[in-house]
Amino acid sequence: MQLKPLADRIIVKPLEAEEKTKGGIILPDSAKEKPQEGKVIAVGKGKMLDNGSIQAMEIKEGDRVLYGKYSGTEIKTKEDEDLLIMREEDVLAVFKK
Repeated sequence: MQLKPLADRIIVKPLEAEEKTKGGIILPDSAKEKPQEGKVIAVGKGKMLDNGSIQAMEIKEGDRVLYGKYSGTEIKTKEDEDLLIMREEDVLAVFKK
């Protein structure tokens, strides 16, 4: 499925939640934390400013980002893939490569 986000929105594929704790305890699905980091798979053109110009996006495809726990809108593709659509401002940080 091809999705193209509009304006200042991005599409993020959340990274998988940890299966076990640092101490080695295996977590059941019900106890796993909702992931807060993911990989950006698509970005929009940018935010439309009041003067009609477009502010370019700081985030690029392929960036690994950290976002708020309840940020974005969850969607499921036909291929049964979980994705998030969120605004660029919902991203808290970009991991350096």
